[in-house]
Amino acid sequence: MSHELTRRRFQAAALAFAMGAASRTGYSAGKRPARPFSFLALGDLHFDRPEDHDHDWLRREHPNDVAQVENYSQITREVLPRLFAELRQVAAGSKVPMTRAVQLGDLIEGMCGSLDLATRQCEGAAAFLRDAGLGVPFLAVKGNHEIQGPGAVDAYQRVLLPFVADQAKQKLEAASFTVEHEEALFVFLDAYAPDSLSWLERTLATREGRQAFVLLHPPVVPFGARSLWHLDAKPEAEARRKKRLNLLGAHRAIVLCGHLHRYGLVVRETETGRFLQLALNSVIPKPDAGVRDHVEGVDRFGPDLVALEPKFSPTTDSQRREALRAEAPFIKHFEHADAPGYALITVAGPEIRADLYVGLGQRLWKSLDLKSLLSG
Repeated sequence: MSHELTRRRFQAAALAFAMGAASRTGYSAGKRPARPFSFLALGDLHFDRPEDHDHDWLRREHPNDVAQVENYSQITREVLPRLFAELRQVAAGSKVPMTRAVQLGDLIEGMCGSLDLATRQCEGAAAFLRDAGLGVPFLAVKGNHEIQGPGAVDAYQRVLLPFVADQAKQKLEAASFTVEHEEALFVFLDAYAPDSLSWLERTLATREGRQAFVLLHPPVVPFGARSLWHLDAKPEAEARRKKRLNLLGAHRAIVLCGHLHRYGLVVRETETGRFLQLALNSVIPKPDAGVRDHVEGVDRFGPDLVALEPKFSPTTDSQRREALRAEAPFIKHFEHADAPGYALITVAGPEIRADLYVGLGQRLWKSLDLKSLLSG
């Protein structure tokens, strides 16, 4: 069965669920049945412009990032407007009510060199998003690039956090916050806050049976060649990592993340249950970008994944292999690919489906039944 046919059948089922839910029994007295809804999910974007950088500072302090800034600036100029025009079409054409767009960190490139330039970059990104006119709130997670470089932390607090607060219609003092919708709880986690684990524990305790979507920038489970780039990866953080994994497993969470610039899907077993992690990347180098390095199957998860990026950090090869080797016994489902694009996620009663699009042109690559994967 084609992915497009699967998607259409799921949308039809979602509409049928919406029409028939009111007549079903089993709901608490006075409680309105949950209605199907959808949301867009984007990975890293790295909004950038040449004029937002002190190039002398960049060449002096971060010479390896000069080419990266040039690349991201070109993508921002040539691809990003077309991506958001497509997202407008997807939002407007959704058969199920579209509620929001979520972005999983590294909205901007950062590395500007001063507070004034970092502020200008944040203001440019916020203006671009407002002008994009998606018609739904745009809620972004804090990434490491949002707080990278002189003045970056202050610029984030002055510009991007108020922008997200306005989109969420909440007063936000910090980048960790929640949004409730129907039978879902969206948990936006600032992975770089010192109290992120205790905040997550307190927040998930309020879930009350709702499906928890935990959104953060770095993955919590390594899944590719950069297998030391996940949260709590350092040996001294092992106890904290174990507690976080068990917390996500106990709440059967669906984790959405970015950071690695790769698509990755894992179901991870813990002492308390399973959770699912879906990683996305929305840095689309060119409109016709396709799928590369597609690896699938639990038997493919392991040390040899480092070979997917043979030039990356040769000095850490053995550590990265060991991280994957240690993680392998807990992986119950695994997929990896270089597949830049975006996801349309639909929640209809007990069903949760992610339609993954690659490049531009609304090219559906894969449809995932997240709830079935999570249930095993």
